[in-house]
Amino acid sequence: MQVASHLSVGELARRSGVAVSAIRFYEDKGLIQGWRTSGNQRRYARSILRRIAVIRVAQRAGITLSTIKRYLDEIPADRAPTAADWRRLTAAWRTLLDERIRSLMQLRDQLDSCIGCGCLSLDQCPLRNPDDRMALEGPGPRLLAEEGP
Repeated sequence: MQVASHLSVGELARRSGVAVSAIRFYEDKGLIQGWRTSGNQRRYARSILRRIAVIRVAQRAGITLSTIKRYLDEIPADRAPTAADWRRLTAAWRTLLDERIRSLMQLRDQLDSCIGCGCLSLDQCPLRNPDDRMALEGPGPRLLAEEGP
């Protein structure tokens, strides 16, 4: 059995487990690239399967598409990401995930008593934000973005 070196958009969708619309979306965002045949049909290299797998895992971890693109742009488009590429990507993303985890834990721990000065706690916020001084720093919760758990 001969394995095709290029996949149609439908084959790519079936093999990757994502919808055709997602493949087009990823291509529009510059995360993957394909080409058109003389018959105007979209074709993709088999290596795109691995790129889509990387995109899906990163999305599931909460990594933004712009961040995913920035890292995928460092990998030559004509090959699949390697194990070394994956280690480099995950090392960079680990820092982002650690920060998100820290922020979520802080939010969880402060949620009952303070929303971070938006201001929903009359008992605590006058001590943390006398005279509404944080209003000068801008809208929204200010303390949650600055404090540790």
